[in-house]
Amino acid sequence: MRVHKLKVRAFTLIMFAGLYVAAGLRAQAPASGAVEFQARIQPVGGRLEPVRSLPFYLLRKSVADIRKEAERTEPPAELDSFIDELGVSPELKAWLKKNHTVALSGSDFTKQLTADDITGVPEFMKAYMVHNGAALNAGLPAPKFKESDRESNPEKYQREREQYLQAIRRFFVAHPEAIDGIDAQLGDSNPSQRWTQRQAEQQHKIERRSKILAQTTYLAGQTETNLEGRGSLHAVPAGTYWLTTLDTPAMAGDVRLLWDIPVKVLAGQTSRIELSNLNAVESSSRPWR
Repeated sequence: MRVHKLKVRAFTLIMFAGLYVAAGLRAQAPASGAVEFQARIQPVGGRLEPVRSLPFYLLRKSVADIRKEAERTEPPAELDSFIDELGVSPELKAWLKKNHTVALSGSDFTKQLTADDITGVPEFMKAYMVHNGAALNAGLPAPKFKESDRESNPEKYQREREQYLQAIRRFFVAHPEAIDGIDAQLGDSNPSQRWTQRQAEQQHKIERRSKILAQTTYLAGQTETNLEGRGSLHAVPAGTYWLTTLDTPAMAGDVRLLWDIPVKVLAGQTSRIELSNLNAVESSSRPWR
């Protein structure tokens, strides 16, 4: 009888121990839920149609915030640093920095030039003289100072040079039309194309870094839509996520859409989302681009 009681007690202890361990394992297991969605797109003048075979990513951080993080490691190109690298005169570098631009073409550029800009920046002065036919005596003041006086008679040189620059300033004021088109003479000094290329290269680095972060560090799940435009992700730990297509747009006609939608996943529940033109952005305006 005593042996029987011992067996019962041992069985009871083992049973409670098993229940305790099972409860502990359940407590340690992360509470999870699921995400189900349908993506549909409507072209201009058309009907809603499913977004088929498009990859979707569930991220732990929004694409916009991931891009900000990427920009901290791959900062955008700095204009002043770029200007410092240019092989132009110090006067032109100072003008570019003061006006926060490297665009030396177009009417917006020529309209902002002043008489002091023309006489103070060697590249502008040369372009102005060539454009207005200085070599053909087309009405421009002629210089009286001589380069030989620069060292032999510096006071005379400086006085006559300043008189010449004053005459150019008066001509500039009297003939405002003479400034139009001088940007055509600045081709070799115009760094705008190089700056555009530098920016494009830096943007490519940021986009590449953003995509790497999204698909590694912040990736919680990935799926692809079926023929009905539906997709799902299961066993997702409870929390807040973003459902996104990254930089791959959904296309229908001339419509190109991207999604980056916040999703809250609750334990034991399924979060359902309808994706359409209403909660998407045009791919050209997406921060990722």
